[in-house]
Amino acid sequence: MSEIAYTRAVPVTSEPPLVRYLAIGVALVFVALFLFAPLVTVFAEALKQGWLASIDTLRLPDAQAAIRMTLTIAAIAVPINAAFGIAAAWAITKFDFPAKSFVMTLIDLPFSVSPVVAGLMLVLLFGANSTLGGWLIANDMPIVFAFPGIVLATLFVTFPFVAREIIPVMIEQGRAEEEAALTLGASGWRIFFIVTLPNIRWALLYGILLCNARAMGEFGAVAVVSGKIRGQTATMPTMVEMFYNEYLSVAAFTLAAVLAMLALLTLLLKSLLEWRHADVLAATRRH
Repeated sequence: MSEIAYTRAVPVTSEPPLVRYLAIGVALVFVALFLFAPLVTVFAEALKQGWLASIDTLRLPDAQAAIRMTLTIAAIAVPINAAFGIAAAWAITKFDFPAKSFVMTLIDLPFSVSPVVAGLMLVLLFGANSTLGGWLIANDMPIVFAFPGIVLATLFVTFPFVAREIIPVMIEQGRAEEEAALTLGASGWRIFFIVTLPNIRWALLYGILLCNARAMGEFGAVAVVSGKIRGQTATMPTMVEMFYNEYLSVAAFTLAAVLAMLALLTLLLKSLLEWRHADVLAATRRH
Protein backbone atom coordinates (compact mmCIF):
# COMPACT_ATOMS: atom_id res chain seq x y z
CA MET A 1 0.00 0.00 0.00
CA SER A 2 1.51 3.27 -1.09
CA GLU A 3 1.91 6.02 1.42
CA ILE A 4 0.68 9.50 0.62
CA ALA A 5 2.61 12.38 2.15
CA TYR A 6 0.57 15.33 3.30
CA THR A 7 2.14 18.72 3.84
CA ARG A 8 0.80 21.29 6.19
CA ALA A 9 0.95 24.96 5.37
CA VAL A 10 3.54 26.71 7.49
CA PRO A 11 2.87 30.35 8.38
CA VAL A 12 5.35 32.85 7.04
CA THR A 13 5.66 34.62 10.39
CA SER A 14 5.58 33.32 13.93
CA GLU A 15 3.90 36.38 15.48
CA PRO A 16 0.55 35.83 17.19
CA PRO A 17 -2.61 36.88 15.31
CA LEU A 18 -3.09 39.94 17.53
CA VAL A 19 0.26 41.38 16.45
CA ARG A 20 -0.48 40.76 12.78
CA TYR A 21 -3.92 42.36 13.02
CA LEU A 22 -2.44 45.32 14.87
CA ALA A 23 0.19 45.82 12.16
CA ILE A 24 -2.46 45.62 9.43
CA GLY A 25 -4.65 48.09 11.33
CA VAL A 26 -1.80 50.58 11.73
CA ALA A 27 -1.05 50.34 8.00
CA LEU A 28 -4.71 50.90 7.10
CA VAL A 29 -4.95 53.90 9.42
CA PHE A 30 -1.79 55.36 7.91
CA VAL A 31 -3.15 54.93 4.37
CA ALA A 32 -6.49 56.46 5.36
CA LEU A 33 -4.91 59.50 7.03
CA PHE A 34 -2.15 60.28 4.58
CA LEU A 35 -3.63 59.12 1.27
CA PHE A 36 -7.41 58.92 1.27
CA ALA A 37 -8.10 61.88 3.59
CA PRO A 38 -6.15 64.42 1.47
CA LEU A 39 -7.74 63.03 -1.69
CA VAL A 40 -11.24 63.36 -0.26
CA THR A 41 -10.39 66.87 0.97
CA VAL A 42 -9.30 67.95 -2.52
CA PHE A 43 -12.58 66.86 -4.11
CA ALA A 44 -14.64 68.26 -1.22
CA GLU A 45 -12.98 71.69 -1.51
CA ALA A 46 -13.35 71.65 -5.29
CA LEU A 47 -17.10 71.05 -4.98
CA LYS A 48 -17.60 73.28 -1.95
CA GLN A 49 -19.52 75.86 -4.00
CA GLY A 50 -21.20 73.31 -6.25
CA TRP A 51 -20.56 71.76 -9.63
CA LEU A 52 -21.21 74.98 -11.51
CA ALA A 53 -18.36 76.81 -9.75
CA SER A 54 -15.95 74.02 -10.62
CA ILE A 55 -17.12 73.94 -14.23
CA ASP A 56 -16.73 77.72 -14.42
CA THR A 57 -13.13 77.29 -13.26
CA LEU A 58 -12.43 74.85 -16.07
CA ARG A 59 -13.83 77.41 -18.50
CA LEU A 60 -11.29 80.04 -17.45
CA PRO A 61 -8.76 80.76 -20.25
CA ASP A 62 -5.84 80.42 -17.82
CA ALA A 63 -7.06 77.03 -16.59
CA GLN A 64 -7.65 75.73 -20.11
CA ALA A 65 -4.22 76.96 -21.21
CA ALA A 66 -2.62 75.21 -18.23
CA ILE A 67 -4.43 71.95 -19.05
CA ARG A 68 -3.36 72.13 -22.68
CA MET A 69 0.22 72.90 -21.66
CA THR A 70 0.37 69.95 -19.25
CA LEU A 71 -1.07 67.47 -21.75
CA THR A 72 1.18 68.77 -24.53
CA ILE A 73 4.30 68.46 -22.38
CA ALA A 74 3.35 64.90 -21.41
CA ALA A 75 2.62 64.02 -25.05
CA ILE A 76 6.13 65.16 -26.01
CA ALA A 77 8.13 63.90 -23.03
CA VAL A 78 6.64 60.41 -22.71
CA PRO A 79 7.38 59.14 -26.27
CA ILE A 80 10.91 60.59 -26.16
CA ASN A 81 11.62 58.95 -22.82
CA ALA A 82 10.07 55.69 -24.00
CA ALA A 83 12.43 55.64 -26.99
CA PHE A 84 15.38 56.54 -24.77
CA GLY A 85 14.43 53.91 -22.19
CA ILE A 86 14.24 51.17 -24.80
CA ALA A 87 17.56 52.19 -26.36
CA ALA A 88 19.30 52.44 -22.96
CA ALA A 89 17.91 49.10 -21.77
CA TRP A 90 18.93 47.42 -25.03
CA ALA A 91 22.47 48.80 -24.82
CA ILE A 92 22.92 47.90 -21.15
CA THR A 93 21.48 44.40 -21.27
CA LYS A 94 22.57 43.19 -24.71
CA PHE A 95 26.12 44.57 -24.91
CA ASP A 96 29.18 44.62 -22.68
CA PHE A 97 31.19 47.83 -22.52
CA PRO A 98 33.46 49.41 -19.88
CA ALA A 99 31.20 52.34 -18.96
CA LYS A 100 28.06 50.27 -18.31
CA SER A 101 27.97 51.01 -14.56
CA PHE A 102 28.51 54.70 -15.24
CA VAL A 103 25.61 54.76 -17.71
CA MET A 104 23.31 53.12 -15.17
CA THR A 105 24.39 55.73 -12.62
CA LEU A 106 23.51 58.50 -15.05
CA ILE A 107 20.08 56.98 -15.60
CA ASP A 108 19.46 57.10 -11.84
CA LEU A 109 20.72 60.68 -11.53
CA PRO A 110 17.28 62.39 -11.63
CA PHE A 111 16.21 60.25 -8.66
CA SER A 112 18.96 61.77 -6.51
CA VAL A 113 18.92 65.36 -7.79
CA SER A 114 16.20 67.68 -6.54
CA PRO A 115 13.88 68.87 -9.33
CA VAL A 116 14.47 72.45 -8.20
CA VAL A 117 18.20 71.94 -8.64
CA ALA A 118 17.57 70.47 -12.09
CA GLY A 119 15.55 73.53 -13.04
CA LEU A 120 18.28 75.82 -11.70
CA MET A 121 20.89 73.99 -13.79
CA LEU A 122 18.81 74.65 -16.91
CA VAL A 123 18.52 78.32 -15.97
CA LEU A 124 22.30 78.58 -15.49
CA LEU A 125 22.90 76.84 -18.82
CA PHE A 126 20.24 78.49 -21.00
CA GLY A 127 19.44 81.68 -19.05
CA ALA A 128 19.97 85.19 -20.36
CA ASN A 129 23.18 85.58 -18.34
CA SER A 130 24.87 82.58 -19.98
CA THR A 131 26.71 82.73 -23.30
CA LEU A 132 24.56 80.04 -24.92
CA GLY A 133 21.34 81.42 -23.48
CA GLY A 134 22.15 84.97 -24.56
CA TRP A 135 22.84 83.79 -28.12
CA LEU A 136 19.58 81.81 -28.21
CA ILE A 137 17.57 84.77 -26.95
CA ALA A 138 19.25 87.09 -29.46
CA ASN A 139 18.20 84.72 -32.23
CA ASP A 140 14.61 84.51 -30.93
CA MET A 141 15.02 80.96 -29.63
CA PRO A 142 14.56 81.30 -25.86
CA ILE A 143 14.76 78.17 -23.71
CA VAL A 144 14.21 79.43 -20.17
CA PHE A 145 10.78 80.95 -19.42
CA ALA A 146 9.50 79.39 -22.61
CA PHE A 147 8.01 76.14 -23.86
CA PRO A 148 11.36 74.41 -24.69
CA GLY A 149 12.61 74.89 -21.14
CA ILE A 150 9.55 73.16 -19.69
CA VAL A 151 10.04 70.25 -22.10
CA LEU A 152 13.71 69.91 -21.12
CA ALA A 153 12.92 70.05 -17.40
CA THR A 154 10.19 67.43 -17.76
CA LEU A 155 12.44 65.19 -19.85
CA PHE A 156 15.15 65.33 -17.20
CA VAL A 157 12.97 64.39 -14.24
CA THR A 158 11.08 61.62 -16.08
CA PHE A 159 13.64 59.83 -18.25
CA PRO A 160 14.63 57.09 -15.72
CA PHE A 161 11.16 55.59 -15.38
CA VAL A 162 10.88 53.63 -18.63
CA ALA A 163 14.47 52.44 -18.60
CA ARG A 164 14.29 51.33 -14.97
CA GLU A 165 11.20 49.22 -15.67
CA ILE A 166 12.61 47.54 -18.78
CA ILE A 167 16.18 46.81 -17.67
CA PRO A 168 15.34 44.17 -14.98
CA VAL A 169 13.00 42.36 -17.39
CA MET A 170 15.59 42.24 -20.15
CA ILE A 171 18.30 41.10 -17.73
CA GLU A 172 16.08 38.24 -16.55
CA GLN A 173 15.29 37.17 -20.10
CA GLY A 174 18.93 37.12 -21.15
CA ARG A 175 20.23 37.14 -24.71
CA ALA A 176 19.50 33.58 -25.85
CA GLU A 177 16.38 34.36 -27.91
CA GLU A 178 17.95 37.33 -29.69
CA GLU A 179 21.11 35.35 -30.43
CA ALA A 180 19.03 32.46 -31.80
CA ALA A 181 17.13 34.85 -34.08
CA LEU A 182 20.42 36.38 -35.20
CA THR A 183 21.83 32.99 -36.17
CA LEU A 184 18.70 32.38 -38.25
CA GLY A 185 19.45 35.49 -40.27
CA ALA A 186 17.06 38.01 -38.71
CA SER A 187 18.06 41.67 -38.89
CA GLY A 188 18.41 43.86 -35.82
CA TRP A 189 15.08 45.61 -36.28
CA ARG A 190 13.30 42.32 -36.96
CA ILE A 191 14.79 40.82 -33.80
CA PHE A 192 13.58 43.82 -31.82
CA PHE A 193 10.00 43.79 -33.13
CA ILE A 194 9.53 40.01 -33.22
CA VAL A 195 11.47 38.89 -30.14
CA THR A 196 12.40 41.71 -27.77
CA LEU A 197 9.35 43.99 -27.89
CA PRO A 198 6.75 41.27 -27.18
CA ASN A 199 8.79 40.18 -24.15
CA ILE A 200 9.02 43.66 -22.64
CA ARG A 201 5.63 45.07 -23.68
CA TRP A 202 4.04 45.01 -20.22
CA ALA A 203 7.08 46.49 -18.49
CA LEU A 204 7.25 49.12 -21.23
CA LEU A 205 3.61 50.11 -20.77
CA TYR A 206 4.06 50.17 -17.00
CA GLY A 207 7.07 52.48 -17.34
CA ILE A 208 5.18 54.72 -19.76
CA LEU A 209 2.35 55.10 -17.24
CA LEU A 210 4.75 56.06 -14.47
CA CYS A 211 6.55 58.48 -16.77
CA ASN A 212 3.26 60.07 -17.83
CA ALA A 213 2.11 60.49 -14.23
CA ARG A 214 5.35 62.24 -13.26
CA ALA A 215 5.31 64.42 -16.38
CA MET A 216 1.82 65.73 -15.64
CA GLY A 217 2.47 66.27 -11.93
CA GLU A 218 5.97 67.77 -12.01
CA PHE A 219 6.19 71.09 -10.17
CA GLY A 220 9.70 71.91 -8.88
CA ALA A 221 11.77 71.92 -12.05
CA VAL A 222 8.95 73.35 -14.16
CA ALA A 223 8.31 76.16 -11.68
CA VAL A 224 11.94 77.27 -11.94
CA VAL A 225 12.28 77.27 -15.73
CA SER A 226 8.77 78.29 -16.75
CA GLY A 227 8.45 81.66 -15.05
CA LYS A 228 4.79 80.74 -14.46
CA ILE A 229 3.49 83.07 -17.16
CA ARG A 230 -0.29 82.85 -17.36
CA GLY A 231 -1.58 81.41 -20.59
CA GLN A 232 1.93 80.74 -21.91
CA THR A 233 4.15 78.68 -19.61
CA ALA A 234 1.91 77.85 -16.64
CA THR A 235 1.16 74.14 -16.24
CA MET A 236 -1.57 72.64 -14.09
CA PRO A 237 0.58 72.20 -10.93
CA THR A 238 1.96 75.75 -11.16
CA MET A 239 -1.50 77.12 -11.92
CA VAL A 240 -2.84 75.44 -8.79
CA GLU A 241 -0.24 77.30 -6.74
CA MET A 242 -1.05 80.60 -8.45
CA PHE A 243 -4.78 80.23 -7.85
CA TYR A 244 -4.22 79.27 -4.22
CA ASN A 245 -1.91 82.23 -3.58
CA GLU A 246 -4.62 84.50 -4.98
CA TYR A 247 -7.15 83.00 -2.52
CA LEU A 248 -9.11 81.39 -5.34
CA SER A 249 -9.43 78.16 -3.39
CA VAL A 250 -12.23 76.63 -5.47
CA ALA A 251 -10.29 77.21 -8.68
CA ALA A 252 -7.09 75.82 -7.13
CA PHE A 253 -8.77 72.70 -5.77
CA THR A 254 -10.68 72.16 -9.02
CA LEU A 255 -7.46 71.98 -11.00
CA ALA A 256 -5.97 69.83 -8.25
CA ALA A 257 -8.98 67.52 -8.54
CA VAL A 258 -8.40 67.23 -12.30
CA LEU A 259 -4.79 66.25 -11.59
CA ALA A 260 -6.01 63.78 -8.97
CA MET A 261 -8.44 62.20 -11.44
CA LEU A 262 -5.64 61.84 -13.98
CA ALA A 263 -3.52 60.22 -11.27
CA LEU A 264 -6.35 57.84 -10.35
CA LEU A 265 -6.79 56.94 -14.01
CA THR A 266 -3.06 56.21 -14.20
CA LEU A 267 -3.33 54.10 -11.05
CA LEU A 268 -6.23 52.16 -12.55
CA LEU A 269 -4.32 51.47 -15.74
CA LYS A 270 -1.28 50.50 -13.67
CA SER A 271 -3.36 48.02 -11.67
CA LEU A 272 -4.83 46.55 -14.85
CA LEU A 273 -1.36 46.14 -16.32
CA GLU A 274 -0.10 44.48 -13.14
CA TRP A 275 -3.07 42.11 -13.20
CA ARG A 276 -2.52 41.36 -16.90
CA HIS A 277 1.20 40.91 -16.39
CA ALA A 278 0.58 38.54 -13.47
CA ASP A 279 -1.64 36.40 -15.72
CA VAL A 280 1.09 36.22 -18.33
CA LEU A 281 3.66 35.18 -15.74
CA ALA A 282 1.31 32.52 -14.33
CA ALA A 283 0.67 31.14 -17.80
CA THR A 284 4.40 31.03 -18.43
CA ARG A 285 4.97 29.07 -15.23
CA ARG A 286 2.21 26.58 -16.11
CA HIS A 287 3.81 25.85 -19.47
